[in-house]
Amino acid sequence: MDLKEQGLLTGTEENHWYFVGKSRALLRAFGERPPERILDVGAGSGVYSKMLLRATSAKEAVCIDPGYAEESESIYVGKPIAFRRRVIAGDADADVILLMDVLEHVDDDVALVRECSRRAPPGARFVVSVPAFSWLWSEHDVFLDHRRRYTLNGVMSVLRGGGLTPLSGFYFFASIFPGVAALRLLARRRRDRVPKSDLREHHPLTNLILTRVCLAESAVARHNRAFGLTVFAVAEKL
Repeated sequence: MDLKEQGLLTGTEENHWYFVGKSRALLRAFGERPPERILDVGAGSGVYSKMLLRATSAKEAVCIDPGYAEESESIYVGKPIAFRRRVIAGDADADVILLMDVLEHVDDDVALVRECSRRAPPGARFVVSVPAFSWLWSEHDVFLDHRRRYTLNGVMSVLRGGGLTPLSGFYFFASIFPGVAALRLLARRRRDRVPKSDLREHHPLTNLILTRVCLAESAVARHNRAFGLTVFAVAEKL
């Protein structure tokens, strides 16, 4: 979760359909190689690192975000997790680097990937997610200070430019794509548009239905190279 969205949910983000579905897609992206030590760049609330610590054999995680009011270290599900404003010595020695909804926030996305690649050890795997398709630009992007949205090929090009070798990529949230796309296109006709996040609470039944739909999609998402609201990409530093 982006730090700008904290406080929008009264319940836990780990039960919200968006984060449940996206976490499962992230888990599927690893394939047969689960993480051991995680470096989560632009981690926000750390929801994805926490999911990986809970669901895999990963031993520890370091979450980096310059927006943290305070730095801290704690134990989550019996494993160490740290929250820091910047990378310190040893943090980059991770076998998995997460860039979840980060590249769209920076002016030079290739430079960010290059810097992360430079610090990472050989064999480190990068998992990236970004919002899909420029024509889906909305007040949600404005609220979160996005610079751009991506296609799958566009993300792969950024990763190559940053010195990584792309391994796989796919679109996610295709199951809700038509409805969201229609709402965003209709919203452009409104004159009273105000930057705001699309993240919100849902009725428990609605949340349950959306959760099950996204979990079902996650089982086959790795084969989807056509469309979705989010792009996932996996790359490696050789």
